[in-house]
Order: sequence, then structure tokens, then C-alpha cells
Amino acid sequence: MKLNSEIRKIAFVGDYLPRKCGIATFTHDMFTSVAGQFPDAECFVVPVNDRPEGYDYPPEVRFEIDEQDLDSYLRAADFLNFSNTDAVCLQHEYGIFGGPAGSHVLGLLRDLRMPVVTTLHTVLKDPTAAQRRVLEELCELSARVAVMTERGHQFLREIYHVPDHKVDLIPHGIPDMPFVDPNFFKDQFGVEGKDVVLTFGLLSPNKGIEYMLRALPVVLEEFPNLVYIVLGATHPNLLREQGESYRLGLERLARDLGVEKNVSFYNRFLELDELTEFIGAADLYVTPYLNPAQITSGTLSYSFGCGKAVISTPYWHAEELLAEGRGVLVPFADSGALSVEIIRLLKDEPRRHAMRKKAYLMGREMVWSQSAHRYMESFLRARRERSGTPARRLTVRTLGDLPADLPSWQLDHLHRLTDSTGLLQHAIFTIPNYSEGYCTDDNARALLLTVLLESQGLESQAAPLGTRYAAFLNHAYDPVRGRFRNFMGYDRRWTEEVGSDDSHGRALWALGMCVGRSRRRDFQFWAAQTFERALPPVLEMTSPRAWAFALLGIDEYFRRLTGDRRASQAREALTARLLELYDQTAADDWPWFEDVLSYDNARIPHALIVAGRWSGNCRAVEVGLRSLRWLVGVQTDPQGHFRAVGTQGWFHRGQEPARFDQQPLEASSTVGACLAAYRATEDPTWLAHARTAFEWFLGRNDLGQPLYDPATGGCRDGLHPDRTNQNQGAESTLAFLLALAKMKLIRWSFAAFRYVTDAAPVGPELATSHQS
Repeated sequence: MKLNSEIRKIAFVGDYLPRKCGIATFTHDMFTSVAGQFPDAECFVVPVNDRPEGYDYPPEVRFEIDEQDLDSYLRAADFLNFSNTDAVCLQHEYGIFGGPAGSHVLGLLRDLRMPVVTTLHTVLKDPTAAQRRVLEELCELSARVAVMTERGHQFLREIYHVPDHKVDLIPHGIPDMPFVDPNFFKDQFGVEGKDVVLTFGLLSPNKGIEYMLRALPVVLEEFPNLVYIVLGATHPNLLREQGESYRLGLERLARDLGVEKNVSFYNRFLELDELTEFIGAADLYVTPYLNPAQITSGTLSYSFGCGKAVISTPYWHAEELLAEGRGVLVPFADSGALSVEIIRLLKDEPRRHAMRKKAYLMGREMVWSQSAHRYMESFLRARRERSGTPARRLTVRTLGDLPADLPSWQLDHLHRLTDSTGLLQHAIFTIPNYSEGYCTDDNARALLLTVLLESQGLESQAAPLGTRYAAFLNHAYDPVRGRFRNFMGYDRRWTEEVGSDDSHGRALWALGMCVGRSRRRDFQFWAAQTFERALPPVLEMTSPRAWAFALLGIDEYFRRLTGDRRASQAREALTARLLELYDQTAADDWPWFEDVLSYDNARIPHALIVAGRWSGNCRAVEVGLRSLRWLVGVQTDPQGHFRAVGTQGWFHRGQEPARFDQQPLEASSTVGACLAAYRATEDPTWLAHARTAFEWFLGRNDLGQPLYDPATGGCRDGLHPDRTNQNQGAESTLAFLLALAKMKLIRWSFAAFRYVTDAAPVGPELATSHQS
């Protein structure tokens, strides 16, 4: 078909074959159909890689995005802008992009100068705050948004407030197959004369195959020649984490049920031609899925549109597609209902064929050639709606257009300090100092870091390190006393029976992080059990920093286990104690919790901000913000750079703050607290303060000398009056790496970040005058 001159060049962005996932198949089929229907258009693909080596892509792939590399999204935007692309067709699913809730993709969309049509493969009814923020901005940045079901359209309108005029309803595309008798294909698979039931798609536990297997004994009593074909490779993510344990478990179940001669597993990812032949051979198609919130199913669309009689559980897409007699719905996880409906349909041939015909006729509107024309109409509408603002054909981003650069990950020194026991405390220059042994403080910090690294695509490095640090904490915990020991010699002997309150609090923080954020189920279970046992002793402690660390741990723990009453009560009690301490000590010129600013200061307001934000304690947030604002002022040099309170005297009330020695711990804790303040207020000034504190590591400090060493990946131990401390110990190195992890996580999470410039210098007197 001849193409309208407005659209000459189209880029398709998303996963792509030979990567094995549903989005990759969808993107490939859409590319093929649009390129086939509109041969005058230059179509090309920009895939997202989930592994460093990428894939052996076909020639239509012109540029590749590294899922976890923030900068690769910007490079992709440059490529698309420089290549004069007329329209971008983006496939969106939270899990295929890097960053919190897949937020890295927003960096790409913000810099594109052509209209974007985004296909939403998931629209959540109950999104997290991060998921909601990402989807709302994604829809704002997209010229048009395509959904595949009416329910998805409804959710966009009612939950995400996307205007109706911006949304196109385009059903999931399907191959165009003739309406033929299943017996035509059966001899190709050696199942001629048999009744064939099919389920296909990437195999994972949420597919509910075990319930279909349990339905078979009853079905086979009526139809002993029936064959159930389970077609599809194990999902790559499941394969990486658990191997073939799920598939092997299903095979054992089939043998235990005595139906192994009637079940066939095809552990393969099929090309379209072979897949359509399998679909053609099926008398019935079954989707026994367990998740009701599935808004789109490609396998359901394929089988339905190809004229199959379908039995399904009532997930959202199935409810909509199979309504009005176009299929049969059965309750979730109900083998009995499955067997009843399979028998009924196989016995009632007129009903089955009528159902097939209804599905096939409706499916004619879903074939890929139809989808291609609908998407081209969407591209044209998007282009015309943007016509009032001419697109910039070439763009050169200045420093003012970009978020400030961040160092790349370099973990060599962390590996150097780690042995089979855990993380060593100190180093002489960059050489591990065995004589100082290990401590729970540093291994807890290191465990925090490894969990953050998981979310940034560094699982291969994070997993073995995290296991060692977790093992150290597990050994450090004394179940008799209910406390963590802190210091251990290089001979693996503990040097104390009970560790400090602060080390206990830091360990709780790390455990909470494992529960709330780790993708490793073994870590989640271990950490939850240890957290539960180790939490009560914090209520007997007197250290405000231990309370703060525990509050930060509870905040992370509640990411997954919000309903834990004891943890909630502990949060209330510890928050009240910090507020009481503040009320006893604070004044207009000293809005702080103690009469001295000493170490790790920013963690206290940080803890109040997150505890108050999620518990609805407005005063905790107010006090946290006010005290942090004052602390930032105290720690800001008149020239605008970060200056930590020095360890040679600290900062006592009524006296001058010590300038040296400045410790990396203070810069790191200030970064974390300021980013928490931004999340609570969305005031971009806090992002500027976080950046200022982070730049202390890079040389924006009193001496103008960097503490981070990019050659080793370590961080020097402090800033003296005349030089940096050349030793690169664990605490300092972790302070930098944790700050870097936090900065990388926030970098593209929020649109405001790119517009932040350095905040004006804030002195102590100015800081105390602000009201939270």
C-alpha cells in the first residue's frame, strides 16, 4: 500500500527476537506487518537487551539499548533524532526497562523530537507510587497511547487520568489462518484420531498448568484418547533462577496422576509457522492462568482469533474476549470445573463449532494486517497533532539539557576487601589490613549495597558478594542474647559478646532491605525471620542513631510486609522517641536532637522523613525536613560546596564546628537523606543538595581533591586539613558506593531531576529561618 508522505521512517522500540519473551514476539510481528503493508516506509528496530552480550539480531535492528545502562537510553534518543525518524512505536512493560518501575525509558522519551505511540502491555489497577508515576509520565510524553482491551482503556481514564482522545484501542494482533478442521494438522504431530487440548506460551508457575493436569483423570474417563499438549520453553527469568524445576515438577505430577501417556511437553520457543500448525491441530485451547489482573494475553488472542474453542480462567482479557458465548470461563484454580467444561465441549460438537466460528469471525478484525493499518492511522494522528510544533530534526544537548554525569560502576576494591568470611574493615592504602579483622557495621552496609546493585543489573556481581555478607550477619547474630556481635578478628573469633547499638541498628536496616527489595527468595525468607527476632531489642536501646537505622530498616521491610503489627508498633515507638528527643533539645538556632553534631548525622532526619511519610505522621516529616534543612546549611561552605562536620571536635552547641577531619560517611548519609526529602516533597532543591554532597567525593570540597579513586573503585578514608587520607577502607568505600547507587536510582526516576542546578549556598542562619 502506498504510504502517506508524512510518515517515511518508523522506529520500533522494545524487546525483539531472538530474545524469548512475549514482547519480543509482539514487536517482531508488528514490525513485519507494518513493513509488509507499507513497503515505502523505512522501518527499523531498537531492541532492549537484558544481558551484556545482547542477541544475534536480524538486519532490521539498527541500534541496541542496554536495559540497565541509563546513558544508553540517551544515546538511543540521539540516534533516533539524528536519523530523522518520523514516528516511534514503543512497547511498554514495566519489567523490560531498567530503573525503579522501569523508569529509565522516560529518559529516552524526554529527549525524542518526534511523536511517540506507546503500546501498553500492562495497565495496573493497583499500581505502586513508582509505577503510577512512571505510567502517568509515559502517557504524558507519548503523543498517543494504544491499549488492547476496553478494560485497559477504562483504567487509563479512571486511574491514570489519561484523556480519551489520546487513547487508541487496537486489539492484540494475530496471524491470518484459514478456518480449517483440526484434523487437517493432526497427522503432522502423530495425534490423528485423538482429541487435542493445547496450552502454549512461556512456562511459569502463574500459568496454572498443574490444575489442568489434575483435571485430566476425569476427562480421560470419557475421552481416553485425548492428548494435552503443553507447548513452550520455560520462561528465561525462571530458568535463570530455578532451572527446570517447575517443568520437572509438572512432569512428576503427570506421572503421579497416571496421565503421562496423555501429556506432551514441548520445551521449545517456536517460530510462527510451526506455532500456527500446533494451534491448527487443537480441538480446544485452555488458559488456566492464576492471575486475574492479566490485561493482555497474546496466546489467548492467537488461539481465539485462529478459531479455537477456548476454556479459560476469568482473568481480565479473557473475561472481555470470551464474553457473549465466544468461549467458556471457569473459576481460578478449579480442576473440577475444568474437567466438566472440557467434557461438555468435546461432547457437544455443534456448540464447539459455533463457538469456533464466532471467535474466527471476530478474529478477522485482529489479524496483523488490520493492526498495521490501525497503527499507521495512530502514527498519522500523532504526527498531525504535533504539526503545530515543528519537530527538531537534529539536536545537540548542552550541559544544561543533561543530568550531571555519574561515575560508572567499579567494584574492584570491594572485591579486594572481601574474602570467604566477609568484608574486612580497613586497608593500608589499597591493601587489605588483616590485623583489623571484620565488623558487622561494614558487612551490613555492604549487604545494603548488594541489594541496590541487584536493581541496577549487576546481579552477577552482587549475588556472590551478598551471600558472603549475609552469612557474616547470620553468624554475627546471637540468638541467645538476641543481639548482633560487631567485631571479629582475622582469626574468626569474636572480640566481644554484644556489639554496639548502632551495629545492631545497621544490621536491621540491611535485613529490612533484603526483605523489601531483594529479588532472591532465599534472602527474603532468611532476612524476614532474623529481622523479626532482632527487632525487639532496639526498643531497649538508647542510641538515637540505632533507632534511626531501625526505622530505615522497617521502612524497607514494609515494602513487602506492610501488615506486620509488631514492626508497625516499633515504628511508632521509635518515631515518638526521636520526636521527644527533638522537643527536649531543639531551639530556633539549634533544631537538632542532641547538643552535638557528631557522626552519621543525616540518618536521623532521614529516618523521621520516611517513617512519617508512610505512617501519616505529618509532624515527623516536618521535624525531619526542618532538621535536615538546618544540617544541610551547617554542612554547606559559603562557596556552596559540601563541608562535613569534622571529627576533630565535632560541632558542639554554642561553639564553632570542626572543619576536619571530614568523613565520607557524612556525605553519603546526606545524599540519602536529601533524596528521601525530595521524594517526600518533590522540591527539586533537595536534589541539588544531594548532588552537592555527592560531588564532595569527586573533588568539590575544601581541598579540591577527589576522595573517590576511579582506578581502584575505592574511596579514601577522609579529608585532612592538608591532604586526603590515602587509605581506602570499607566504610569509606561503601559510603561512596551507596551514595552512587542512590544517585543512579534517582537519576531518571523523576522528570524534575534534569532541570536541577546547584542550589544557592545556604548558611546556618538561613537554614534555621525556613519552616518545613
